[in-house]
Amino acid sequence: MTATRGVLFDVDGTLVDTTYLHAVTWWEAIRQAGHDVPMAEVHRGIGMGSDKLVGHLLGDDGDQEELSAAHDVLFSAWWERLRPLPGAADLLRGCADRGLAVVLASSAKDEELDKLRRIIGADDVVTAATSSSDAEGSKPEPDILQAALDRSGVDPAHSVFVGDSVWDVQASARLDIPCIGLTCGGTGAAELTAAGAVETYENPAALLAALDRSAIKRLL
Repeated sequence: MTATRGVLFDVDGTLVDTTYLHAVTWWEAIRQAGHDVPMAEVHRGIGMGSDKLVGHLLGDDGDQEELSAAHDVLFSAWWERLRPLPGAADLLRGCADRGLAVVLASSAKDEELDKLRRIIGADDVVTAATSSSDAEGSKPEPDILQAALDRSGVDPAHSVFVGDSVWDVQASARLDIPCIGLTCGGTGAAELTAAGAVETYENPAALLAALDRSAIKRLL
């Protein structure tokens, strides 16, 4: 029996240009709660789920549920202005055209994920997708990636993950899945490589241009 081969994709900051908006809205939610955290520190935590991010930034001083709810309200104001990153839909279609399963391994909440999928505009080639409700722990825990594998039937030994944060790279490593890092989420190539990314590209369009010589080539 031939193993199902596929590419798993993070969504926020990898396919949709949201990373800095998440940083600003988390910063504002934290500020409204009376805490002062430099925005650069907030940005470096983006990619973690809210269950990890609040503790990462505030230790035991933050109310995760309250801050997460405040962030969600602030972030939702931007939904209608969100845009896909260059080449996002074309990259997903390029993978599907090569016979690979395309899996969205997102920890966004269900309503937000629905919006992000509409923004990308390539749902016809998406094999499966996850949301925060599909996993107990968020990145850097590998739960979302495992849920994506389970839901899609993709063999982890025949998969690659594409993400934009060190938390993506760390989660992927815990399942021994090679991770391609994209710098469009604001984390530099050197840092992604140091975290374990097998290679890096500027954005989805750059990865698509190099697809047949990238780490994804081993799946073909």
